[in-house]
This record gives sequence, C-alpha cells and structure tokens, in this order.
Amino acid sequence: MTTSLPSPLVSAQWLADHLGADDLLVVDASVVTFTQPNGKPGSFSGHEQYIADGHVPGAVFADLIEEFSDPEGRYPFTRPDAERFAAAAGAVGIGPDTTVVVYDTALGQWAARFWWLLRAFGHDSAAVLDGGLTAWTADARPVERGHVEPTPTVFAATERSDAWVDKAYVERIVAGVESAELICAVPPKEFTGEAPSRERAGVIPGSRSLPAARLVDRDARTALPDADLQELFAPIGEAPRVVTYCNGGIAAAAAALHLVRLGETEVAIYDGSLNEWAADPDAPLVTAGSGTVSRSR
Repeated sequence: MTTSLPSPLVSAQWLADHLGADDLLVVDASVVTFTQPNGKPGSFSGHEQYIADGHVPGAVFADLIEEFSDPEGRYPFTRPDAERFAAAAGAVGIGPDTTVVVYDTALGQWAARFWWLLRAFGHDSAAVLDGGLTAWTADARPVERGHVEPTPTVFAATERSDAWVDKAYVERIVAGVESAELICAVPPKEFTGEAPSRERAGVIPGSRSLPAARLVDRDARTALPDADLQELFAPIGEAPRVVTYCNGGIAAAAAALHLVRLGETEVAIYDGSLNEWAADPDAPLVTAGSGTVSRSR
C-alpha cells in the first residue's frame, strides 16, 4: 500500500504514525554552518552530527554538499545534472515508488532544498518534516544513533526545466521583458545592505524581501500558521510566475516550498542566486531602502 502524503509539509505526529511503512524513506539532509575566520559563512556535512547526536529511527543521510550538488559547479550547492542526481538518489534508497520525508536540524531550508531537487527531477512523492528533528524530539520521541546503511535502488530522473531559471532569465525580468515576481529570501539586514555577506552589497532590482527565517517559529522551528504565511506572501501581486533566490539557492528553496504548499503553481528557483549575480560586476544590485544601484567596473 502506497503511503499518501497530505501535503508537502508533514507533522512529526504524521511521521510517527507512518514510520516503518514499507515504501516510506526518511532522509536527514542536514548541513552545519559556521563562520570562517575571514567572517564569511562556511558549511560542512551534518553526517557526524547525524551519527553522534542521533536521528529519526531508520533515517538515512543525504549529503547535500558532496553527493547532491555539482562538484564542478562554480558556486557551492550548484544543482547536479540529472545523471548525477539519479545516481545519488538511488544510492540512498529512493526509487520511483518511494515516499520520502526529509528533515534537517536547522530551520528547514536544507530539507526544503532536498525536497526541491526531488521535485525538479520528477519525484512528487516527497515532503518536508515540519520543524525537523527539533519537532521530532519535542515530545520525547525516540532517536537512533549511528549510521543507517541505505538499500540502493534505481532512480530515473525526469528533469523539469520550469523548476529553475538562469541568470539570463533574471536579467530579462529586471529589464521588464519577462513578467515574474522576484522573492529574495536572505536575512533582512542583508537585504537592506546593513550586513552584507559579499563585497557588493544589495539585491537584484525589483525584489521583494521574504527572509526564510521568518517563515517559521524560531523556537519550535515549525511553519507559521497558514494565515500568517498567506499574509507574508500577499504582496506578491499578479505576476504569472514567482522566482525565489537567496545567496546560493538554499533559503530560496524554503520560500519555494511554502509558496507551492499555499497553492502557487508557477514557482522557480534562481539556482545561481546572489553568488552568481553579484560576481558579475555589470549586474545591478540595489541597496533596498536607499534605491542605490551598486556596480563595479
């Protein structure tokens, strides 16, 4: 019997009620972030944390840094091609009939990224665990320590080209040639330019700020009530498409997840995000609130 998901977001209680189902695979996609000596953000795999601190019983680990990104990509977390993704998904036990519930130990952005990759490569039977491991352990649910060896299978990737947009497409949005809403999921002070994370401060012109961290309760790490989320997304307007971005396509996936969950059908992620955009000295950046466009020549 196939496990049916009620939504792209499932509760810890739902997972507890279905844990152990033959077709259900739980995936820990955690990434640990830190601040490097130069002040810039860094990240490493959450696998050691998964082993030592524990995980949902039976959960396998998915490495977003190495296996589920393109190692040849110019920027961290560049999406893999269909062949690489299919090999990585099959290696962790995801097949065509597998129902996947993915979580992380942060605010859900890493799980959302993994969920979006599955969606982008044609696998719809997937959901994010609302609140991640924090929600799972909140009611003294059991955790398991140590590595769970996956049962490899075959995953056939069918890439959906509308899941992503490239820099050229975003340039056309900025120029007014394409009609789409740009949603920026970076932290508020980065959006305004008060706390830039790169040499060229600012965001893509015409963007609306929707920080990924504001989509969840910071303590419980669960999604805000639907009414609150709908209010946050309300200013999006009537554009036929929504494009989310951040620094590297991770927080953008959290925004995309909730847009899809609330019924938005035309959503895409700019995978290169500000890592790519700001690296081009001719690409305009606006310091929100001041209207200043930052260019380097």
